[in-house]
Amino acid sequence: MNRILYFFFVIFIISVPTALGSEWKLVWSDEFNYSGLPNPEKWNYETGFIRNRELQYYTKARKENARVENGTLIIESRKEKFRNPSYNPDTSRRGRWSRSREFADYTSASLITRGKASFCYGRIEVRAKLPTGRGTWPAIWMLGTNIGEVGWPTCGEIDIMENVGFDPNRIHANSHTKKYNHARNTGKGSSIRVSKPYKKFYIYAVEWYPDRIDFYVDDNKYFTYKNEGTGEAAWPYDKEQYLILNTAIGGTWGGQKGIDDSIFPQKFYIDYVRVYQKEDASRPAKKK
Repeated sequence: MNRILYFFFVIFIISVPTALGSEWKLVWSDEFNYSGLPNPEKWNYETGFIRNRELQYYTKARKENARVENGTLIIESRKEKFRNPSYNPDTSRRGRWSRSREFADYTSASLITRGKASFCYGRIEVRAKLPTGRGTWPAIWMLGTNIGEVGWPTCGEIDIMENVGFDPNRIHANSHTKKYNHARNTGKGSSIRVSKPYKKFYIYAVEWYPDRIDFYVDDNKYFTYKNEGTGEAAWPYDKEQYLILNTAIGGTWGGQKGIDDSIFPQKFYIDYVRVYQKEDASRPAKKK
């Protein structure tokens, strides 16, 4: 029986690139075939209160919030009091919300490949099962590695998958650029209804080319962002981006209908992350 199982496992591994077409080559992945904290050679962490006035504190290398077990990465969001080490009561008068809170009421994790690996063009796919409940905001997305120099949204943002817990069966795709972004009410995106993504694993993917980015859930393409040829304000996507996996709690979108504290803890399960590029890709994946 073990030989039979091994045979089918080998056939499956061989068949994965073939299913995408022989021109695709796997250039980076994490299959999560280990236990403990996420692989530090592949992942960094965002730490603290980061964006969108979200209520979670993102922790670093804390197994309660990010761990690998049974072949799956788990990002766990918890309802718990957590001290903010950056707390400064004087900052509240200046509107620096990330430092004005002494304690967080929730914890979670945001894993990033920044400083480890970045990509320009290719197919990025993540097989995942989502958390759910009012207040959750899981996402699989990318930001330009030049964000420190040019800021957001000039760096470009590719939202491979977003979901908000008050609308649990809808998956969103978005592109944010200097010209087209939600802050200006000019954002470009779409959404698709899926069946119970909090109970089933789906493959969330983009195929990123010099002229367009196609967004998928499994084999269903439901949005294309096109390069209109007007320059970097609309198309900053000829530069490298890094990957982000996170669950936010509350915030400007996830918290629009409040937070149901009875749902916690909530788990975001990621089976694998894979990046493919075509053999003739002019900008290969960059590993640090």
